[in-house]
Amino acid sequence: MSKNILIINTGGTLSSVMKESGLAPGLTTIDMKKELHIVSGDTNLEIEDFCSLDSANIFPEDWASLASRISQVRNDYDGVVVIHGTDTLAYTSSMLSFMLQNINIPVVITGSQLSIKNPVADAMENCRCAIHMAASGIPGVFVAFNRKVMLGCRASKVRSLSFDAFESINYPNVATISSLGMRIDEKAIPARSGVFHLADSYSTEVCMIKMFPGIHSSFLESLVDQGYKGLYIEAYGIGGMPFVKHDIISTLEKLIASGMTIVVGTQCPYEGSKMDVYETGRRALEIGVLQAHDMTSEAALTKLMWILGMTHDTKEIREYFSLNIAGELSETYL
Repeated sequence: MSKNILIINTGGTLSSVMKESGLAPGLTTIDMKKELHIVSGDTNLEIEDFCSLDSANIFPEDWASLASRISQVRNDYDGVVVIHGTDTLAYTSSMLSFMLQNINIPVVITGSQLSIKNPVADAMENCRCAIHMAASGIPGVFVAFNRKVMLGCRASKVRSLSFDAFESINYPNVATISSLGMRIDEKAIPARSGVFHLADSYSTEVCMIKMFPGIHSSFLESLVDQGYKGLYIEAYGIGGMPFVKHDIISTLEKLIASGMTIVVGTQCPYEGSKMDVYETGRRALEIGVLQAHDMTSEAALTKLMWILGMTHDTKEIREYFSLNIAGELSETYL
């Protein structure tokens, strides 16, 4: 029996055309309909335009609206494909992983490095992969790119120009495509823990910074005056931050005392943080920072935004952050 798949277009490079000001989203789903049907196989496609934006212009309110739309149609289709620009795709896929709690169908986000109208583009193959993952019947939020499928909260853009732009960070690919077809690793599929629940609250009072030699404590202190309630720090190595000549950790202690939630991860894409090894990390843990462990930066940031959208209770925030909500955190750390 043919599967019914809804394709939601948000814009991005896949739907871009050359304009006087440069490449910009311009193709509608009607313009792309022929190409999409070529790769649809025996699935029945319905296509709708959600927006037409370069993904640099996608903001948290768009995540909530997109999650709400997917929630509305989840019982009308066997799967959903979201066409999205690559620059912020991993942020969107991560946040949808949290907002679409226990989604009962596959939701697959994809994009491309070249427009679907370009004859040598990767767009067709990425759409083919996304459509067939959406027809797999395996529930969850995923990213399809360059003949592989990744868990939505584990995908990260690691190359700016190559077709192999995304990788699954600290987690196996959910599926790969080869001459043997699409092979799905069922062990990599997180089990649903309950019935579907749309959890589309979020906070925009969250900031992300990258630790660097020379960072000023006054800059960190100013975040409170700017109204931020949460901070995600990409620290050095396995979670190191300065505390000698420039005592950043004492500054963070003041921020936490003022009510800010601070999460610390690593600048390194792979293998995660382990802050109990060195003195610098232990000092940070002692003042009450939360640890991102092996989460991607995209997942850690959006998870913090999502949690602060639901609660400002310190105990609840710590509890939520320690849970593996959608596969973003390895069992080792639970």
